Amino acid sequence: MDLREYMRGVPEFDRFLTVDELHAGIARLAEDYPEIARLRRVGTSRLGEPLHLLSIGHGPKHAFIFGCPHPNEPIGAMMVHHLTAVLCRDAALRDGLGYTWHFIPCVDPDGTRLNEGWFAGPFTPRHYARHFFRPAPDQQVEWTFPVAYKRLFFDRVLPETQMLMRVIDELQPELMVSLHNAGFGGVYYYISRAAEPLYDTLHQLPAWEELPLNLGEPEAPFMQALAPAIYRMASVRESYDYLEAHGGDPTRRPSGTSSDDYARKYGTFTLVVEMPYFDDPRVNDQTVTDTRRRDAILHGLAIQEEATDILRRHFLPVERELRGHSPFERSVRSIVEDGTDMLEAQRRWARESPETDRPATVAELFSNNELVQFYRMLGIGMLVRMLEGEVAIGNGTPAIREHLVGARADFDRWCDRLESTLHYRAIPIRQLVAVQLGAVLATAQYLSDARG
Repeated sequence: MDLREYMRGVPEFDRFLTVDELHAGIARLAEDYPEIARLRRVGTSRLGEPLHLLSIGHGPKHAFIFGCPHPNEPIGAMMVHHLTAVLCRDAALRDGLGYTWHFIPCVDPDGTRLNEGWFAGPFTPRHYARHFFRPAPDQQVEWTFPVAYKRLFFDRVLPETQMLMRVIDELQPELMVSLHNAGFGGVYYYISRAAEPLYDTLHQLPAWEELPLNLGEPEAPFMQALAPAIYRMASVRESYDYLEAHGGDPTRRPSGTSSDDYARKYGTFTLVVEMPYFDDPRVNDQTVTDTRRRDAILHGLAIQEEATDILRRHFLPVERELRGHSPFERSVRSIVEDGTDMLEAQRRWARESPETDRPATVAELFSNNELVQFYRMLGIGMLVRMLEGEVAIGNGTPAIREHLVGARADFDRWCDRLESTLHYRAIPIRQLVAVQLGAVLATAQYLSDARG
């Protein structure tokens, strides 16, 4: 398979498609290619939106690919939009790997609609954060699969997650791709088990599109690196053990486990390709600095605490006056209430772990400074949207209006501080889709070869 040729076939996009456009796209393919493509309803969102599965081809094995596992992650939905059309037209690709291909372009349409305010740009960190939404952990489709582990028990499974469970149980897929993407940084991957023959290709794909690998800090200290920028998929169990080992309470506000964890009983190989909207030359700079990695991590944790303090300062005084009970309120509340345990666990790890007692690279400094500021800015943006929503429904009490003014000022101050230190670019959507497409096809080829 000529991966580069398929990647070159991705067209230019000037915006991300809306939920309605994504749904219309798969419906149109089912109408245009009735011998190849079949559409059926498999579930319903929390707000009553029908969820449909598009199946293409007739291979003996199953590949299951779904987009928007978090609603602020539409790159994968664009990849589904492109790949489904390619499979319908390209018989060699459709049939050559031995798969029936199954797609859901957006598994969280309710949350994704709350992000559509930034889908057409301008593509800046400030605009993204100002129109951003991400659910609280126990409201995330990807992280509400049932789990029982030690003192953790979670069974508050969302309707969308129940739908994914039914589809996984029916298909027992050989390959599953949960199409995540990061916000800022470089490209990195999660896979469910070691696959050494894949690593070189996964490293080459971003370079073909002139994108960097993310070589700074991993998302969490307990992530196991299989190769640079390639990690073994973790479940809630690893998070639990990490918190427990470093003095946190893993059961304080529980959420569930992941689609990968749920599908392991079928031997499913899961791929996650984390793509950024923005990058910076420092995200993979391995130059060694004079700063200890331990000090860099502790500095990043102090930035996180500063952002959480901003949320507390504006949330707690108005908490009893809130009437909207919006998704933004649940998200902000989860950050305010959950932040302390994880921060303290990370501090203990940073101070005690021999892994942190060495000089930091430029990439690690960037992870612990600019990237932390970027991701904390998103919570402040949701705080502003929460307060604006209260005013919009007529609940503009004096306290809510006062804290809305203050939250907007804090948001602008935070954005100004971050933007003054960045040398970022907004990555063209075509390049992001192309790398994700290449990773999906490379993994499908790897599994097909192993099967053969």
